[in-house]
Amino acid sequence: MTSDPAKTPPAAGVPRHLAVIMDGNGRWAERRRRPRMIGHRAGARAVNVCIDFCLERGIRALTLFAFSSENWARPEDEVGALMKLFLNALEREVEELHRRGVRIRFIGERERFSEAIRQRMEHAESVTAGNERLHLNIAASYGGRWDIAQAARSLAEDVAAGRLAPADIDEALLGSRVALAELPPPDLFIRTGGDLRISNFLLWQLAYTELWFTERLWPELDVETLQTALDDYASRQRRFGLTGAQVAAAGLATPNEENSE
Repeated sequence: MTSDPAKTPPAAGVPRHLAVIMDGNGRWAERRRRPRMIGHRAGARAVNVCIDFCLERGIRALTLFAFSSENWARPEDEVGALMKLFLNALEREVEELHRRGVRIRFIGERERFSEAIRQRMEHAESVTAGNERLHLNIAASYGGRWDIAQAARSLAEDVAAGRLAPADIDEALLGSRVALAELPPPDLFIRTGGDLRISNFLLWQLAYTELWFTERLWPELDVETLQTALDDYASRQRRFGLTGAQVAAAGLATPNEENSE
């Protein structure tokens, strides 16, 4: 049996798992004196740039923050237009992604979506379930605190049912109940739009992820920007709480070990 490509080490300096906050659609449109929805449509094209880049560079998993739990509080007309755009994308893109070997998965409170969107989500997941070239995870109606809370609730239910003792609960067990537990945690996080925060995205999973921020707005995303992020990632030494000397002794040193503590 072959191993899951999502867990197979990629080329040196290439993250296994890339997580992205796609920020700046609305501002991109406003700077052009256009409706915000024009920005969201332009942002949808940038998603394809990012997917193409991951496929070409051998990145095994890509998690995109498409719609947060808090985004439901946006103006009703904007949320409605976003839902329509989301549904159209599901209907238009799934077959092509399937052809290219992309597995699609959604994480978040999907019960908040309409029945039509939930059906398209399930269809996309079913059609692409056997693909392994790229795991594309779409965080929709998602929040990191919700993710941890639902993991804790799952463990509490097992304790209440007698299937689990409270003393058995540790980080590994809790981590096995959060979203994307079967994938490696993100190695690299990218946020466009200039804000320097992670905005309730993958709070558990990003514990040791390398963070990279850019002023470039999401619809402006291009291959050069993504490659700059990868080059910066490749230059860092990931120590995971160890000293630089310990990392080097373990054979895990990366190009900038001379800057380690």
